[in-house]
Amino acid sequence: MALEIDLTGNVVLVTGGVRGVGAGVSRAFLAAGATVVACARRPGDEPVRYEGREIEYLPCDVRDADAVQGLVDAIVARHGRLDHLINNAGGAPFALAADASKNFHSKIVELNLLAPLLVSQAANAVMQQQPGGGSIVMVSSVSGHRPSPGTAAYGAAKAGIDSLTSSLAVEWAPKVRVNSLVVGPVVTELSELHYGDQNGIDAVGATIPLGRMARPEDIGRCAAFLTSSLAAYVSGATLLVHGGGERPAFLAAANANLGEQTAQA
Repeated sequence: MALEIDLTGNVVLVTGGVRGVGAGVSRAFLAAGATVVACARRPGDEPVRYEGREIEYLPCDVRDADAVQGLVDAIVARHGRLDHLINNAGGAPFALAADASKNFHSKIVELNLLAPLLVSQAANAVMQQQPGGGSIVMVSSVSGHRPSPGTAAYGAAKAGIDSLTSSLAVEWAPKVRVNSLVVGPVVTELSELHYGDQNGIDAVGATIPLGRMARPEDIGRCAAFLTSSLAAYVSGATLLVHGGGERPAFLAAANANLGEQTAQA
């Protein structure tokens, strides 16, 4: 029998699932046959679809505990279940740590760490009562695992997300599996705000071992794998989705003739 990801009959909630990386995640789950509910504070510019199927959009500010509970209640009332949660909503504008206000830092941590915990708590309460349990995938970032100048609070929050993942995986087992995706740079409709024009995007991609930045669907496919039966024994894990990572800076600075060294070895 061929290995495949078939999530037909599963109900998936994708936070921030209407644009950018979140839209790619939503499309991947539609492609796997799942019913996809995507929440965001406002709808996307156009509906997220895959081969004639479309996400269900529900408005929600994931930082608001009452709104989150209302969101999960609405999903269960409509579909009778919630099988998987993808905590994708997040992000941060560039701001040097020394210049940003206390309120700015607080809001970044609230969105990128506390909000995923809120949504996870509400989802877990449903999943624990289901015969088949459920799974949660946190969308984390390489910013939590290396210096993140200009987005220091964001990087710290993402480091917290990966710690939270391992803790929840222990607390909520065996009914609920919890994993995270450690994501590198991704090309979205907002990429030019971060990297400049297409030449800038290509230049960043050239620093990645696989030669390009990720596409939203790359992240979505990895999320779909972690929710599927193929990953039934995977929990508390962090899956690196960064194209091989970053070339160490010292290699660019070094002036050794590697060809001669190889010949003499």
